[in-house]
Amino acid sequence: MFLTLTWGSSFILIKQSIEVFTPVQVGALRLGTAGLALVVFGIRNLRHIPRKLMPWVIAGGGMGNFIPMFLFPIAQQKVSSSMAGILDSLVPLFVLLFGYLFFGVKSRWIQVIGAIIGFLGAIILMSDDGNGGQSDVFHSFLIVLATAFYGMNGLIISRYLSGVPSFKLSSVVFTIWFGPALIILACTGFFSSFEGTTAQWEGLGYILVLGLVGTALAMILFYKLLQLTSAIFASTVTYLMPIVAILWGLLDGERLTWTHAAGGVLILSGVYLIQKSPRPIPYQRSENDRCTTAVPEQ
Repeated sequence: MFLTLTWGSSFILIKQSIEVFTPVQVGALRLGTAGLALVVFGIRNLRHIPRKLMPWVIAGGGMGNFIPMFLFPIAQQKVSSSMAGILDSLVPLFVLLFGYLFFGVKSRWIQVIGAIIGFLGAIILMSDDGNGGQSDVFHSFLIVLATAFYGMNGLIISRYLSGVPSFKLSSVVFTIWFGPALIILACTGFFSSFEGTTAQWEGLGYILVLGLVGTALAMILFYKLLQLTSAIFASTVTYLMPIVAILWGLLDGERLTWTHAAGGVLILSGVYLIQKSPRPIPYQRSENDRCTTAVPEQ
């Protein structure tokens, strides 16, 4: 429930933030805030990550904690926070698809039907703005792309990093990407252009909540859930996220149309069918894996 409320609220926080800062600045600040909170722990925990697992830590972190942080603010320049929240529910569909394509995870027919229904809902959302006009397909696709990265990250964590304690894993991931985030932030001219206006401080407040609660803390809990269950089951925390996102959108004056409702219902119906028969990602420990922690802690 905490993850649902937190991530469901992240879209309205992003919307408020990009009214003050550029989308790239919002993404870099969000990562920088999370990294700043965890870097002390991350530097200390680097020695607990086996060297052979570091490529997966970097790859998973890039897909789940770096690239999407920029894709969402860029997309939400043209996509409402409500629609962003609905499209974000596609994560379990990509877990199912990539699990079959790249990780040898077999799917049941009901899950395949669920994936088809879900993607059909996404197409409906992306093809019409709900008012008889064409929506911005490119910016909508950026959110779909972000969910694809989230799905791949979930599979990587479940398959290769399930033995690494979630807090240690999270702190190391955000420490690794803390430096690149600061470099990107500097390249945007943020430090030279920040004047300390009321609007800028308010925008930083939104990003602070987004970075500390919606990113650092939420990702630690999500990694824990991934390690205790499966990638498909953990990704279904997105099932109720659209409701939270829609409620925030309505409070902010956004309009929920029949097209949004139809697309959202199809996506959530697909997610429901997928999670009815979850199959854990098979993970076989080798002799070399004994250096990892058998029971994840967070």
